[in-house]
Amino acid sequence: MAETDLHFTGGRILTPDGFDIQDLGVADGRIGGAGMRAGRRVDLTGWAVLPGIVDIHGDGFERHVAARRGALLDMEDGLVATEAELAANGITTAVLAQFFSWEGGMRSPEFAERLADAWARTAPGLATDLRLQLRLETHMIDAFPRAEALIAQAGIGYVVFNDHLPHDRLAAGKTPPRLTGQALKSGRSPAAHLALLQDLHARSADVPAALDALAARLTRAGHLLASHDDHTADDRRAYRARGARVAEFPETRAAAAEARSGGDGIVLGAPNVVRGASHAGKVSARDLIADGLCDALASDYHYPSPRKAAFVLSGDLGLPFAQAWALVSSGPARLLGLSDRGEIVPGKRADLVILDPDTGRVGATLAGGRITYLTSPLAARFLA
Repeated sequence: MAETDLHFTGGRILTPDGFDIQDLGVADGRIGGAGMRAGRRVDLTGWAVLPGIVDIHGDGFERHVAARRGALLDMEDGLVATEAELAANGITTAVLAQFFSWEGGMRSPEFAERLADAWARTAPGLATDLRLQLRLETHMIDAFPRAEALIAQAGIGYVVFNDHLPHDRLAAGKTPPRLTGQALKSGRSPAAHLALLQDLHARSADVPAALDALAARLTRAGHLLASHDDHTADDRRAYRARGARVAEFPETRAAAAEARSGGDGIVLGAPNVVRGASHAGKVSARDLIADGLCDALASDYHYPSPRKAAFVLSGDLGLPFAQAWALVSSGPARLLGLSDRGEIVPGKRADLVILDPDTGRVGATLAGGRITYLTSPLAARFLA
């Protein structure tokens, strides 16, 4: 639906101090102040109005743009479907975390380039703010120029350093687990895939200098840099020295604590919070949040989880709801440098999610004042 001026009445508005029943205006895509002109009145009695969710890292889009390997080549409709899923879960800004990896398939450089091309054609026509993140495998040093070209051409503002090589197995001369399945997904024979992994691992000594140089160039160009899955405090210190000031999904308390002591942003997985533990057996996000070691929660692989995680943190951990919701709104917005969203404050973008407070279900989502999701029974109030 097109952007329109709205005047919400009777709703429970989430402020930094908690919920307060008050009127709320939306005009020209922004949250209106006390003197805003009157818009279409919508009675939100019984509903809660919260800042739209800012999803700082999610790969749930993959099932839409690559439904079956090689079967559907047009990604544009998949991105439109992604927006629909995001909006249904109250997400108004979404960072699509795309691999640039030796793993092949939907994680390959070729796939990343095709996605960026489809994104450039599709995203400007969507109300939800879709952004790209490139997850760059650290040992693909020969492909760094190709990755940099993609980053520059597509205007990718967020680059994450990622290392999925099974170094322990390769160093021991053993075959990595799931080799055959990975090889098939990559389009290589198992022997060719193993040879590639061995070659990448053998060049490990060359990686630090190559990363230093790449990170310096990206930093000068103004890109936000992060590391993924830091395991030790030394890992985090090394990436901080390169200018990567965000730690995505630290695997241990030591890595998260080092990020906090160094003033780095910490991103944890919302599914980890909802499940109560990491699906990969890593440190519990709930424990880290309880200790103040989190700035933002990300959908990771499941778009409903940020919304659900806020309710879990408020109900199970006793976190004030405004503080829990900040982990999916103002917290990630701050890390991304998006000062125009994440809070319900006059003058900021009208990125809003309207929830049934009893069920936590989304009734409506607005991104930049444009309705991206609207369903019954709330829809009847908008159409009255």
